[in-house]
Parts: sequence; C-alpha cells; structure tokens
Amino acid sequence: MADNLTDALKKLKITAVDSTADSLEGCLDCLLQALAQNNTETSDKIQKSGILQVFASLLTPQSSCTAKVANIIAEVAKNEFMRNPCVDAGLIPPLVQLLNCKDQEVLLQTGRALGNICYDSHEGRSAVDHAGGAEIVIDHLRSLCSKTDPASEKLLTVFCGMLMNYSNENDTLQSQLINMGVIPTLVKLLGIHCQNSALTEMCLVAFGNLAELESSKEQFAYTNIAEELVKLFKKQIEHDKKEMIFEVLAPLAENDIIKLQLVEAGLVECLLEIVQKTVDSDKEDDIAELKTASDLMVLLLLGDESMQKLFEGGKGSVFQRVLLWIPSNSHQLQLAGALAIANFARNDGNCIHMVDNGIVQKLMDLLDRHVEDGNVTVQHAALSALRNLAIPVVNKAKMLSAGVAEAVLKFLKSEMPPVQFKLLGTLRMLIDAQAEAAEQLGKNVKLVERLVEWCEAKDHAGVMGESNRLLSALIRHSKSKDVIRTIIQSGGIKHLVTMATSEHVIMQNEALVALALIAALELATAEKDLESAQLVQILHRLLSDERSAPEIKYNSMVLICALMGSELLHKEVQSLAFLDVVSKLRSHENKTVAQQASLTEQRLAVES
Repeated sequence: MADNLTDALKKLKITAVDSTADSLEGCLDCLLQALAQNNTETSDKIQKSGILQVFASLLTPQSSCTAKVANIIAEVAKNEFMRNPCVDAGLIPPLVQLLNCKDQEVLLQTGRALGNICYDSHEGRSAVDHAGGAEIVIDHLRSLCSKTDPASEKLLTVFCGMLMNYSNENDTLQSQLINMGVIPTLVKLLGIHCQNSALTEMCLVAFGNLAELESSKEQFAYTNIAEELVKLFKKQIEHDKKEMIFEVLAPLAENDIIKLQLVEAGLVECLLEIVQKTVDSDKEDDIAELKTASDLMVLLLLGDESMQKLFEGGKGSVFQRVLLWIPSNSHQLQLAGALAIANFARNDGNCIHMVDNGIVQKLMDLLDRHVEDGNVTVQHAALSALRNLAIPVVNKAKMLSAGVAEAVLKFLKSEMPPVQFKLLGTLRMLIDAQAEAAEQLGKNVKLVERLVEWCEAKDHAGVMGESNRLLSALIRHSKSKDVIRTIIQSGGIKHLVTMATSEHVIMQNEALVALALIAALELATAEKDLESAQLVQILHRLLSDERSAPEIKYNSMVLICALMGSELLHKEVQSLAFLDVVSKLRSHENKTVAQQASLTEQRLAVES
C-alpha cells in the first residue's frame, strides 16, 4: 500500500499539469484508499510530498475529479497538523468558489473540506471569512431549507456543521452570521426537519453557539424557536438529546420575551413532568435532569410577565406544584422551591398573598432542617425568599409574630458570607418601622456583637455594608436608650461613624440619623467613642465637601447641634472653623439646608 501511495503521489505531481481524467482518478482513488486505512500517516506523506499546492489547480467546477479532490482535503483536514498547510497551499479560495456550483456531490465534499479546515483553526476561519464563504453557505441553507429528500438533508447537515466549526467560540464570526440572518433560517430548518436527528442535532449545536450572544436573543425572540424547541423536547426519550435542548434553552431563557414564549409554548409542564419522574431516582442521568429542569424553572420565573402568568393570583397550578418542592427530601428541589418563592415574591401583591396563605411556616420548617451542618445554598435561598416576603409593610408584623426573627437568628453562627448577607437583609427588612421588634433585637447582645464583628469583614463588602445598615436600623427604628447602650458597649459606635463616610448616600444618611439619635439620647455614654472615631472632623469634611448631597449636609448640621451638649465634643467643634462652613450654606439652593444652616449658625454663635 505504501509503495502504491508513493507512486500515486509522484504520478499526481506529473500528471496534474497535463493528464487525462482517468489517470488522475486512479491516483486520487489510491489516496482515498490510503487515507481510509491510516489517515494520520497518509496525511503526513501528502503534506511532505508538496501535493497540496497541486490540489489548488485541480479544484475547478469543470473537472470530473473535483469532488474527489475536495473529499481528500476533507479527510486530511481531520488532522489538526494539516489545517494550516491547507490554508497555506491556497486551497480556501478555490474551495469557496466551488460553493457556487450546482453539483451536489461537489457541494457536499466542499462543505466537509471547509468545515474540517475551520475546526479549531483561526487561520482556517480567517481565510474562509476573507473569501466570503459563510454568506454563500447561508444562501444554500435558505434555498435548500424546504427540501426533505435524503441528499438535500445530508447537504444541509454538512453546511450547518461547517458554519458551526467556522464560528464556534468566536464572537466576531457569530455576530457576522447573526447579521447575515442565519437565525430565522436555522429555526425554520429545525421545524421542517425535526424528524432528521443528524440535522436536528447540528441545528441545536449551532443554536447553542449563537444563543450566548445578546444580539442573537433579540433575533431568536422574533422567531418561533420557543415553540419548536418545546415541540422537539416533548418527543425526546434519550437523556443526551434532552440535555442538548436544555443547553439551548438555558441561555435563551435569559431573555424576558423568550421566557414568556417558552411558558406559553408549554415548557413548564414538561419541566414539572421531568421533576415528578426523576425526584426519587438515584440514577446519575435522572439527578442531572432534575437539577437542569428545576434550575430552568427558576430561571423562567425571573421574568416579570412569565412569573405573573405562572402565579395566577396564587391559584396557578404551577405555583401550587412548586410549593410542594419545599418540604421535599431532595436538596435540589428544596433549593429550587425556595428560589422560586423568592422570584414569585417580587411584588407586594404576591408577597401579601403568600404570607396570608402560610408560606412563611413552610420556609421556616425548611430552614430548621438546615440549621446544623445544613446545605448553604438552601439556607441562602430560603433567607432570600423570607427577605423578599418581608418587604410589604403589612407583612412585617405577621412575619415577626410567626417567629421569623428567631428562626433567622439561628444562623448567626454561620461562617458563610452569602448566608450572613441574606440573614442581615432579612432582619433589616423585618424591623423597618417595627419599634418593638427593633428594640428586642437591639438588646440582643449576641446579635449586636456579631454585627460589630461583621462590620469589619473587609473581604466581604456586602456583609460589611449590611451589618452597618442593620446596626443603624436598630437605633433608628427602636429609638431606645437600651439599644444604644448595647451598641456602645459592643463597640459599634466607630462603625456608624465610618458608615457616615460611605460612598452610598443612603448609607451615609442612615448613619447620620442613628448618630443624631445617639447624641440626643445617650451623649454622655457615647462621647468618648464619638471623639476617638473623629466624628467632629468627619462632619466638618462632609459640610465642606461640595459633592455632599443636600440631605447629608442637613443631617450633619442637625448632628453638630446635638453634639454641643458634650463639653468634650463642644471643644472639638470650636477648634474647627465650623461657623465659616455653615454660614456659606445659608445661601444653599436647597431651602431646608439653608434653613438648618441659619439655625446651626445661631447655635454655634451662642455656644462659642
């Protein structure tokens, strides 16, 4: 065989220039035979022989050998080491030219050759791009789209594969295909050829590639992709096929319009069915399917319209089914159930309905199951749901009397920042305008000490910010001397002072209001901590800074007046030129600030 190959390669070199079709054909057959027996070794010999350059001249629409030459190129380009040499030998321009011919066999082998050269090859893709190959292939897809004979379907499969290899993981080329209008064509293909599994698979992989791009989602939204995918999904029995469709659904479902289309196409019913079938199974495939289906369900609920459609005023069958996931024994379903509730709890109406219908107890029972060595993701999800449910004013007292604060406090010992973050947010929502609860929590030394500790969690900005905000909220909502004393004794003052310098105006404001209450109710106990935290200097800086928001300036002046009751802090105020700064603010464009500046100036003048 090796001798025949060497002879064929020599003969090809000589005869390619001036030869009969028959002698060429024999040489090409010999090459194809050798490639079928040992592709890598034969490809290596073909490269070393320098015959690739000769192939460029053989790729003409007139020659009867063209399909065989393209087939040989397709075979050698299965090897990574052959792709660049094919480009360097100038094979891409003649191959792309062949895409314009009518012969189906030539088109098939040309599509294979270009697809294989493009596979994981930057040079191959650039050369095809430069020669304008993608546009011609898309035109072929359009014109062949409605043909269902085996030869046309085979050609469509090869062309889809070629575009996939051409654009895989390359945002620029994917955008180019999208701009050429490939998406509606591929969706149409999927609808017409859903019985052809090879072509369907190619379409799905192509969708998977394109669906990650934001611009593609807008185009997909104008097709009936949701309907086609759900229709296809319903027919699947094999796990791998379902997985392929899931991989397309997940990125597409990030788009709110497509979310709604998928809900309307009946995807949710399919997902619920999968959950029901796989929930008690310990097979690896079933566990994976359960996770994917329940995760996708949660994703569909992130869209406002799709979520509201499935909630149906709390009477929706989907909502009712999801409620049953929470007491399940599957951690995956508990997690998805809690996340789904958190997503349903995105408007006051839904939150009020759910609290009135007993969801809080279900979530507290779930948390109870995860207190000791619990599943962190489930803890985080259940706390997220409770936090959202606590936003409407009418829910706060109901949730407090149901024991939510106590249930949440069980997680104070958690060392997981995501859990800490949600725990803090839930408590802060619960005590908003709830004086009694704020006082009760504010006198809880363990809680306050933990908050002070977390105020120093520099590695976790979210936890640090929420701890500061909860400290401030305990004071603002309780207006209690006992709470203030507990916070002073636990070393919380310095954190509230630091919070007044936050980059977020809302946090600055919350800190200043809390500090004003401390100054009004417990100044004597707090003065040393306020001094060492350099509050007076910070207030001077806030008032001098033109960028400070009007409410910051206003609250800073209110606080300065309150601090005058302390001899220690009064001296500090006198040592800094507060009068100059405050008198300038009398002409501030904000009337409330200007008014407070006049009052503060009088106070400073009297006390000086």
